[in-house]
Amino acid sequence: MTNSNTDDVEETGAGVAVADASEREEAADPEIDIEALENEGDIAADYIEGLLDIADFDGDIDMDVEGDRALVSVVGATLDELIGDKGEVLEALQELTRLAVHRATGSRSRLMLDIGGFREGRRRALSRIGAEVAETVKKTGEAKPLEPMTPFERKVVHDAIAAAGLRSESEGEEPYRYVVVYPAD
Repeated sequence: MTNSNTDDVEETGAGVAVADASEREEAADPEIDIEALENEGDIAADYIEGLLDIADFDGDIDMDVEGDRALVSVVGATLDELIGDKGEVLEALQELTRLAVHRATGSRSRLMLDIGGFREGRRRALSRIGAEVAETVKKTGEAKPLEPMTPFERKVVHDAIAAAGLRSESEGEEPYRYVVVYPAD
């Protein structure tokens, strides 16, 4: 998930991953407004459907609420052009979609956009990487920095590291922000 307001450090431990200050505030809010999230999903789906029509792409749109965010998925024919080599087009489309939702609602959106299952596949791969790095750090006892990642990718890795009982932090500046995995204290 890309967020332009990131803190200098993302830190996880005890199974909690927090990517920025606004996510900390939202995570503390026990009440999730499902109706508002469904509305975000509807607005986003309409926006994406319009883009697909303009670009003459085929695709079906699925909407869901996952945790505390709306999830809009585009599935269908070959959609590689909407993903990009490393998901960079998908990230840009997600930001544009969030802007469309913000414009319609007046509220910041944490909406997640997936195209052709790219994010779900990336989530599985990053969870595996996080678990493997955690094992390496446990064995060596040395901190290990990872390659630069998007906020979405870093959160997945932070979650995997926390699940393994270790601590991780994000360091650096976008777009070169990366995760460092630390041994348990």
